[in-house]
Amino acid sequence: MAKQISELKLGILGGGQLGRMLIQEAINYNLSVSALDPDPDAPCKHITHKFECGSITDFDTVYNFGKKADIITIEIEKVNIEALEQLEKEGKIVFPQSRVIRLIQDKGVQKQFFKENDIPTAPFQLVNSQDDILNANFTYPFILKQRKDGYDGKGVMKINSIAEVENAFDAPSLIEELIDFDKEIAVIVARNSNGDMKTFPMVEMEFNAEANLVEFLISPSTYPDDIQQRAEQIACNIAQALNITGILAVEMFVTRDGEILVNELAPRPHNSGHQTIEGNYVSQFEQHLRAIFNLPLGDTRSVSNAVMINLLGEKGHEGLAKYSGLEKIMAIDGVYVHLYGKKYTKPFRKMGHVTVVDQNRDYAIEKARFVQQTLKVITP
Repeated sequence: MAKQISELKLGILGGGQLGRMLIQEAINYNLSVSALDPDPDAPCKHITHKFECGSITDFDTVYNFGKKADIITIEIEKVNIEALEQLEKEGKIVFPQSRVIRLIQDKGVQKQFFKENDIPTAPFQLVNSQDDILNANFTYPFILKQRKDGYDGKGVMKINSIAEVENAFDAPSLIEELIDFDKEIAVIVARNSNGDMKTFPMVEMEFNAEANLVEFLISPSTYPDDIQQRAEQIACNIAQALNITGILAVEMFVTRDGEILVNELAPRPHNSGHQTIEGNYVSQFEQHLRAIFNLPLGDTRSVSNAVMINLLGEKGHEGLAKYSGLEKIMAIDGVYVHLYGKKYTKPFRKMGHVTVVDQNRDYAIEKARFVQQTLKVITP
């Protein structure tokens, strides 16, 4: 680009915790950043140069916001694609590109993309209604996913028998074979406009069984090198096939027999990369900025073993947030607390995360389990 990075205005669609952490890195580059979010108390509000409260799914709001930026990026996929497409036609830079966001907004289209590009994934079938589910040639139990608007475990259910179909989504969805996996893993890959790519080391994830979202993450993985290399190559293949500019998180399963199957994609900084802030030479947030501004990509190697714990709102608590056990966990070496600035808590709401780093992997996990058991988000 002809202009220096600090001369360009960055607009972020979404003002949640991902946008907040992206802005925290952008400050180091003296970037001018604006954010658009429907929540008047969004986490980004007080740390961005300009905060606009408005809908990220409304054409006019997104279009008018984007007109004032040099580069537009996202922290959530549920945005108005038509506005981004129009902005691109008028010469605005949108990364990830609107065509990539459009593909990933629809899990059915995403699955078809995997199939067309020989990306390993679980067998699936597209359905439009409960009647389609009843007539599907699939063995129970299976996973049912809404094609659009699912996030953080929402829009996903397990169908155990034909009797449960009456409670299934009666909307465009996809049926997916229930995979007997050993572990869920993720690889984050970054790609700039020059086509340079770098992957972060593969991580292992544990999910909250009730909320179906990541609760505990360990980096780097201890799977054999061949599995890690295959996972990283799959992530690169997807980024290349998409011709994406920016960060791409690739969530995968490792099956009992060592096969790797791609689950879902996220074309933005992602929960599976939060540990990179302390655990790697470059964080996923800085890497995303490097990618979208077409700068050299940073060193993704791990500095240390890092374990990330998602700080979720406790069940039975809804209202003003209170953090119980904060002093106890901060007394431990290698503990880094990130609170997201959300005033109110509710069950399973992402309120923050904690990263524990230690040169000894077992010690890092032991400390992280203590954090998981001790730090709670409750109400007064």
